[in-house]
Amino acid sequence: MGDKGGCGGCWCRLWRVSRKQHDADKGDGNRDAMRALFDRGHVPGLIAWDGDTPFGWISVDRRSAFPRLAGSRILKAVDDRPVWSVSCFLVKPAYRRRGLSADLLRHACGFAKARGADILEGYPVDPGKKYPAVYGWTGFMGAYRAAGFTEVARRSETRPIMRKVLD
Repeated sequence: MGDKGGCGGCWCRLWRVSRKQHDADKGDGNRDAMRALFDRGHVPGLIAWDGDTPFGWISVDRRSAFPRLAGSRILKAVDDRPVWSVSCFLVKPAYRRRGLSADLLRHACGFAKARGADILEGYPVDPGKKYPAVYGWTGFMGAYRAAGFTEVARRSETRPIMRKVLD
């Protein structure tokens, strides 16, 4: 996730903790908290490698691991089905625009399925025009479509909820 942990010291904890906690932990605190998940044996996502070089990350976990989603007017639960969620992506700039986000999503599907998930859900942006990649940390709708996801809800013009049933 680089020296700063993705988007401004988030370390993919935005949806995992309260806004107050996230902001208080920004930077090193969020990094240490995410590392603690790994240290406890919990795997909160996947890292993509090119040989010895990490180039991508996708955060995938049970939706219940992301309590802030429930409080979101736009991303609240669609129904009461148990789903897993993709909360964020990170692909290094030199590796972008190669379809690697869709590849990460496909691997996330296998990862979630192996852990008992039947449905994987994501919250991409659908900007309708050129959009800075740095703000696309939840992924882009095209990558989700390419990985076989379908839109199941849209409470915002630019933020669909997409799902894939894991066979």
